[in-house]
Amino acid sequence: MTKLPAIIFASLSLLQAACAMAETPLEQRLDAVLAPMFKPGWPGATVIVTRDGRPVFRKAYGLANVAENTPMQPDMQLRIGSITKQFTAVGILMLAEQGKLSLQDDVRKYLPDFPDKGRIITIEHLLQHTSGIPNYTALKGFRGLPDEGVTLEQVFDVFAKEPLDFAPGERYSYSNSGYFLLGLIIAKLSGTKYHDFIAKNIFDSLGMQDTAHEGFERSAKRHIKGHRLDAMEIVPVKDIDVTLAYSAGALVSTVDDMARWDAAVSSGKLLKPATWRQAFTSCRLPQGAPCNYGYGWNIGTLAGHKMIHHGGSIPGFTAQALRLPDDKVFVAVLTNGNGGAVNTPVIAYKAAGIAIGQPFADFKPIALAPQALEAFVGTYVSRDKVKRVVRRDGDKLVMQREGRDAVPIMAHAPDSFFMEGSLASLEFQRGADGTVHSLLVRQPGADETALRQ
Repeated sequence: MTKLPAIIFASLSLLQAACAMAETPLEQRLDAVLAPMFKPGWPGATVIVTRDGRPVFRKAYGLANVAENTPMQPDMQLRIGSITKQFTAVGILMLAEQGKLSLQDDVRKYLPDFPDKGRIITIEHLLQHTSGIPNYTALKGFRGLPDEGVTLEQVFDVFAKEPLDFAPGERYSYSNSGYFLLGLIIAKLSGTKYHDFIAKNIFDSLGMQDTAHEGFERSAKRHIKGHRLDAMEIVPVKDIDVTLAYSAGALVSTVDDMARWDAAVSSGKLLKPATWRQAFTSCRLPQGAPCNYGYGWNIGTLAGHKMIHHGGSIPGFTAQALRLPDDKVFVAVLTNGNGGAVNTPVIAYKAAGIAIGQPFADFKPIALAPQALEAFVGTYVSRDKVKRVVRRDGDKLVMQREGRDAVPIMAHAPDSFFMEGSLASLEFQRGADGTVHSLLVRQPGADETALRQ
């Protein structure tokens, strides 16, 4: 009897807290979560959240120029990196609807200077990153290109003669090379420069006056200074010739224009309904291997909701844009920092979670006994052969994904762990005998199961 009032009081307190959160305006809830994610004196971001095509949140954080202590403003123009790919994809799809190409055409039909690889590489392979053409920004020759005055031919030569990484259509492997070639195809078939084609056929028609291939802007706005994190110090990034990125990542934009773009995409402008449906359909691979990419967009989930999204990273800048079509919610985050200066994806995912009323949990670490930690040690391999190794580090665990640095993982439940600065939850699965047999990685984009070896 003595415990009943305390239980009732606790329940009432929880209910009151939930009601207070529900009654707090969305703008305040978003700001309360996002504002602490930016460090004083560090690079910032512009953020927009829309619902049903109308802005419900629009704000800037941090600094546009760290050296000059210039605050970021919501209408500032920033590089968007690989989000450029969706505009390139739509340009290709527009040409396809005009009958100027077929997605099943061999690339060499339009680019005869591209060496014969002994295999048909289709335009669709380029769109879906299934061509097998090596990613030129990861090749040694790319690092030898000049920062200024580079030509498209020089970039083309970095990867054109390289052997394929795999047979076209065999698997998915993200490659900027494919989208670079798509830009060349747009220029070839349209008879105009890539930047002119997308400006005339996409940006101008949608009123996106602050979006352009960098160097060919059509408004008075100019993108701001980029920064990176170097040994815990924020340093300015040397400007590069964005010809290096071209149709794979050379665009600049504002969050307002990104919202205009999403409104056009959501309402089915520019392309036929069937074409849009195909653009948002994940590619198909042999033996049902996972592929979460359509034509210029990643296809996945966020908190169980369908999500169409893409990120971008280019020296000094990162960006993230996502749409939850069933919720009619769109989020864009453009930042002037990379290398860990700003956690752009997490900002976007957290904003989206709040907007749909499913904020991400704020995990709190709990301590597990050393013998309990030992049960999780092992190697876990996913269906697409991604290897994760979990090992002991004293009284803690670390996990190392193949090709990446090891990171500490902390328990927030007996079989569930999290990583600092990540929204992923690592859930170890046990069999009937209590032995851990697999690892379920719950993360924005797509969940992934890895079997213990």
